[in-house]
Amino acid sequence: MEKRAFLAVILSIAVFYVFSLFAGPDKKPAVPSQNVQPAAVSGQQPSIAQPAVPAAAPIVPGSTVAKDISVDTGLYTAVFSSRGGALKSFKLKKYREHNTPSASQVILGDNADPNVLTFATRATGFNLADSSVYSSDSDSILVKDSENRQLTFTYTSDQGFTVRKIYSFSGNSYGIKLDTQVINNSQSPLVGTLQQVLTYPAEPKIKDTRFDTAGSFIYTDQSLKSDKIKDVATASKKYDKNLLWAGFSDKYFLTALLSEQGSIASVELKKNAAGFFESVISSPQITVTPGQSVSVVQKIFVGPKDIDTLKAQGNSLEQSLDLGWFGVIAKPLLYTLKFLHRYVGNYGFAIIIITVVLKVLFFPLTHKSYKSMKDMQKIQPKMAALKEKFKDDRDGMNKAVMELYRDNKVNPLGGCLPMVVQIPVFFALYKALMFSMELRHAPFLLWITDLSDKDPYYVTPLIMGVTMFIQQKMTPSQMDPVQQKMMLALPVVFTFMFLSFPSGLVLYWLVNNLLTIGQQMYINKLVKD
Repeated sequence: MEKRAFLAVILSIAVFYVFSLFAGPDKKPAVPSQNVQPAAVSGQQPSIAQPAVPAAAPIVPGSTVAKDISVDTGLYTAVFSSRGGALKSFKLKKYREHNTPSASQVILGDNADPNVLTFATRATGFNLADSSVYSSDSDSILVKDSENRQLTFTYTSDQGFTVRKIYSFSGNSYGIKLDTQVINNSQSPLVGTLQQVLTYPAEPKIKDTRFDTAGSFIYTDQSLKSDKIKDVATASKKYDKNLLWAGFSDKYFLTALLSEQGSIASVELKKNAAGFFESVISSPQITVTPGQSVSVVQKIFVGPKDIDTLKAQGNSLEQSLDLGWFGVIAKPLLYTLKFLHRYVGNYGFAIIIITVVLKVLFFPLTHKSYKSMKDMQKIQPKMAALKEKFKDDRDGMNKAVMELYRDNKVNPLGGCLPMVVQIPVFFALYKALMFSMELRHAPFLLWITDLSDKDPYYVTPLIMGVTMFIQQKMTPSQMDPVQQKMMLALPVVFTFMFLSFPSGLVLYWLVNNLLTIGQQMYINKLVKD
């Protein structure tokens, strides 16, 4: 029994260490099924709106020189280019790259392939290149908090068709509506698909930055799919089932295109000729008869991976906040963390309150666990005597041991099972704190100015190690002296592991250790009495 317990602890440490290295497994929790129904519209165009237009739409002369158009809101400053009618850069006003007043604001999109800008539009079936130069109806736009404004790009082809890209902005949202219209002024029908192209750096992973977990994220067939550049380095990868959104994400920020009534038919990932990670998002096939138009409506999101902000966009965009196997537990914990922050104004204190609440909730289980271990420790002399008495009779020893358990009302598994129940909650909280946008650059007290970053002076990890050592010494043990000494090395191992962990997670573990020490003192006194 002692060897099995010792092995279980060692395996648990190994699992935790591997889990922390890879930030959670690839498998995702099951999510509620979402019914994605194509829009019912006229003609043969499922999921595509077809507004009525005059038979001869006005021709807007195109330009051969690309220019930049600035869109300024209270949340961001976006720079669009008339080349491809695309997004060139997106500066987030409320977020900085580093936790210093002089640090630059986070800019998304400017590190993409300069030859293929994000949300550049191309087509299959008719000649529309992502490098086509559009004309615009404005040189700059200012959108106040309560306002809604539009920016229209227009391109007229020599083939006799016109493409309009209409961006609709809201002053208080990171969501942008994109309406791409194809107007056929020729004498022949146009048949093909519209494609929005997103690019991303091929090798963005930089240790201890937001690019640690960067890559492609796609929500398809009610599950989240993530890919790195290595996954498509030699061959492209395609998704075409029930697509709700697709885009690129790092640890804290997301750029994505959302489907509106089935307006995304497929997504192809590949490494383009310039070495950039490229995502080609295609609409269903469209047919535009002469004198008519087809409109493909989609939604753009460029912004922080804040769970409330993501959920407000719809389309299960909050699933981009990948919280691993135990996301069903982690998300309520994250909501609770934000709820407490509204009252205490400090995420560090919110973490402490959550730790106390969880400790109270699990008190009956941990109480039973420690009491069972204490009871097992008390009968160890009798157990040793039975092993000596029945050393040559295994069946007799097993029978005698079971009688000993029964007579002393001891459950040999009582010390393990209650702790196993708490493992999902621990890992859920680990993921919630490790990848929480809310903790990014959030100060606690004194020298801890960023709960998402490690303690710069390693004070809290060292104190955590000391409290873990004290807790280990106080915990009843059934192991032999050699195994006990090995177990006492665990605080050292955990201390080194936690040196680089976010200080918010270290704070949780430290407070949990202190509460456990107090609980163990109470149980030891209770059992003694």
